[in-house]
Amino acid sequence: MHNRLADRGLAIAAFPCNQFGSQEPWPEAEIKAYIARWNVAFDMYSKINVNGSATHPLFVFLKNRLSGTFGDFIKWNFTKFLVDSKGVPVKRFSPTTAPKDMEADVVKLLDEIGK
Repeated sequence: MHNRLADRGLAIAAFPCNQFGSQEPWPEAEIKAYIARWNVAFDMYSKINVNGSATHPLFVFLKNRLSGTFGDFIKWNFTKFLVDSKGVPVKRFSPTTAPKDMEADVVKLLDEIGK
């Protein structure tokens, strides 16, 4: 989806997190080296916490704007947020939502902003 829609304005920001079953225990350099093997073209940022007292401010903001099944708690890795071009969170997707199942919402938002 990123490769197809980047020219229309889609940007994906990924944040590794080790709070879910220790699935990301490696240093950031190793995580970035691993994803490079998959030709990932979207932005990968520093490892952060998404729950608890050390939650990154971005995720405090996102969770306060769009709660999920467990309130403002992030249930698992790959919880996704759709954010408009002004930084307003529009929709929250569960960890099990596949990118293909988000595409209609993404395209609708891109159409609304005229890209």
